[in-house]
Amino acid sequence: MDYIIREKKSQPQSRRYFTKETEAAIVKYNNSSDSDERSKIYERHIHWPFYKLTENIIHTFKFYHTEVENLEDLQHEIMTFLLDKIHLFDPAKGAKAYSYFGTIVKRWLIVYNQKNYKKKLSNIPILDLSNYSNLDTSDPDFISSKRMDNEVSSIVETEDHLDDDELGMQGYKHQDKLSWFMDQYVDYCTEHIFDIFNKEYDAQIADAILELFRKRDAIDVFNKKALYIYIREQVDVKTPKITKIANVLYDIFKDKYLYYLEHGKFLS
Repeated sequence: MDYIIREKKSQPQSRRYFTKETEAAIVKYNNSSDSDERSKIYERHIHWPFYKLTENIIHTFKFYHTEVENLEDLQHEIMTFLLDKIHLFDPAKGAKAYSYFGTIVKRWLIVYNQKNYKKKLSNIPILDLSNYSNLDTSDPDFISSKRMDNEVSSIVETEDHLDDDELGMQGYKHQDKLSWFMDQYVDYCTEHIFDIFNKEYDAQIADAILELFRKRDAIDVFNKKALYIYIREQVDVKTPKITKIANVLYDIFKDKYLYYLEHGKFLS
């Protein structure tokens, strides 16, 4: 179906490529049992939105750790996967097609990139701090982010008063409990990132922050300034904006963690 892509690229394009008409076409595709009709619906109304969705997510979140030279080959691989899962979309459950399939693409690419990134985990690139002497650590927003450290420490201390049965994780060490929760938290935020952040730029910043948690076992430097620099290596963003997005993620973390401490399970 490359001709569809070539034809679309030759025409003026609206920024809104995944519309209500796209969602209606997906529903119509799923409701049809006629293979010819389904093929026409996909070619005319779904193929291009899927192509643009995969393209935008790859570039927005910089999923460049690939095994292919041409990213379009990767896109077509993902689109084939989406077509295989398209029947699972059910608008009656409240999800929007853009968010639903965007999440599928994001999770697929995270797994794919992590496999290709394992060889590089031991050498995470953090630039020399002296190169960023203009990073203002006296900035009020920068300083205010310290509340995350203080409050998280307070929450973690609370966990020490609970036994294994209360946490529902008998036999686990304290650090393993927290590590398990962090994995659940990162997975939750990743899956719902487009719901938490409506703007792609904000979601991109959030993903860079979450990437720190994904790679936490391989990061040796936990100086806050270095972590901010690491995020800025991934996304062109100013410190106050990082803090703003981090605070949103922190509020989710706090709510989920307090529930976890009280009920011994993750609130999804």
